[in-house]
Amino acid sequence: MREQPQEQHAGITRRTFMKAGAATALTAASWRRVYGANERIGVGMIGFGLIGQVHTRNFKAQPDVQIVGVAEAYQPRLDAAAELIAAPVEKYRDFRRLLDNKNVDAVVISTPDHWHALMTMLACAAGKDVYVEKPMTLFVREGRWMTDVARRHKRFVQVGTQQRSGPHYHKARELIRNGHIGDVVAVQVKYYRNVMPGFGNPPDQEPPPQLDWQMMLGPAPQRPYNPNRGIYHFRWFWDYSGGQMTNLGHHSLDIVHWIMGVDGPTAVTSTGGRFFLKDNCEVPDTQDVIIEYPGFVANVEYRECTSMPRTTGMGGLVFYGTKGSMTLSREGYEVLPSPRRDPTNIVAGVISPQTHPVGGPQAVPEPPGERFWTQPDQAKGGDWMGQYVLHARNFLDCVKSRPATGGPVSDVESGHQISTTCHLANISLKTGRKIRWDAKKEQIIDDPEAARMLVREYRSPWDKELRSLNVT
Repeated sequence: MREQPQEQHAGITRRTFMKAGAATALTAASWRRVYGANERIGVGMIGFGLIGQVHTRNFKAQPDVQIVGVAEAYQPRLDAAAELIAAPVEKYRDFRRLLDNKNVDAVVISTPDHWHALMTMLACAAGKDVYVEKPMTLFVREGRWMTDVARRHKRFVQVGTQQRSGPHYHKARELIRNGHIGDVVAVQVKYYRNVMPGFGNPPDQEPPPQLDWQMMLGPAPQRPYNPNRGIYHFRWFWDYSGGQMTNLGHHSLDIVHWIMGVDGPTAVTSTGGRFFLKDNCEVPDTQDVIIEYPGFVANVEYRECTSMPRTTGMGGLVFYGTKGSMTLSREGYEVLPSPRRDPTNIVAGVISPQTHPVGGPQAVPEPPGERFWTQPDQAKGGDWMGQYVLHARNFLDCVKSRPATGGPVSDVESGHQISTTCHLANISLKTGRKIRWDAKKEQIIDDPEAARMLVREYRSPWDKELRSLNVT
């Protein structure tokens, strides 16, 4: 970490801290770990795509951060990142050279999904803390490898599920956990958009001269360059991503796990395919998933070939409880109470004003007026871009304070659990079978073919990098 002027830290200096009396309990070493200490965190940015640009802007704006390096496989983006940073910065085409830079304390990884795990592990082994975009992994076993490497090297890893840092998400979590909507019986995740007719069928061709295609492929299988496998569109291929299930699904299921306090599902069933988009891409344009958790079920629907009236928006979801429901999105939440009526009157008036014939349920007296099982509540005006900033701040505070317990709000273990759930959905899709899961042992039950899909091979030379990390 590098020295920085004290006045940049919201008015707190070592002198004012000592005057308050708190510094008497601090050693000289522990002072350097207090937020507002006289240092700047050296940050390296790896990847400068759509979200990488957002992170570069947000980390650059933090008063205790100095971006000292950028790594990017596409030269025009590498130059654009340096221009945005607008300060002396080292530029790298190979991210490993950035990890060699002793001025880098932490890295932010915003690359294609298939790179997230190996880059995170190599960064941890190099002594860097890591902020890595979701989905955290490409396949299930990577998540356990990442967790083991981060713990072995005592590194903090924050996963880019920034909704956990939104203030209204914390309030919604408190309401649900305190029983405001009763016992949660189901959660619905749904996002439809229409990108018909698809992204075309460009032929394989030579990569752009300023793109290091072999570096972009990394540990993924060797493939000829195709524009739809390149910048941004990589996410439509199984080699590099898991479609919307691991993209938006990771965001939504992260909130489900966080609120409900679950480690993983007991079973996952998925169906779908790429039925309507006419292009050379692979991941589903239609996917339906049933995720069975202890005590409740999550229903997930994604469509890329039709639209729907806007409800919860991107990353949104609905919790259904025995007292009411809660819609929850990046913009806010709303509790809709369930009407409280005598069950006999509900079934007696099922096709009101028609009544049941003799012997059937008949209406009984009830107190006048409308009654509800719970109270309405709502929060509006959620700042979804501000959630990125708060999430970055949470990570940086952990980097500086090195808490012995707790850590980043979206830590590596939780990221592994969420990614695993998404991957199990895709394994079910590919096999056409329900996948039963032992979350404690991290094993698929009684399905050897599906179990083989929990891991993939890295191609050379990246398989050697993986072996150097001593993961199993």
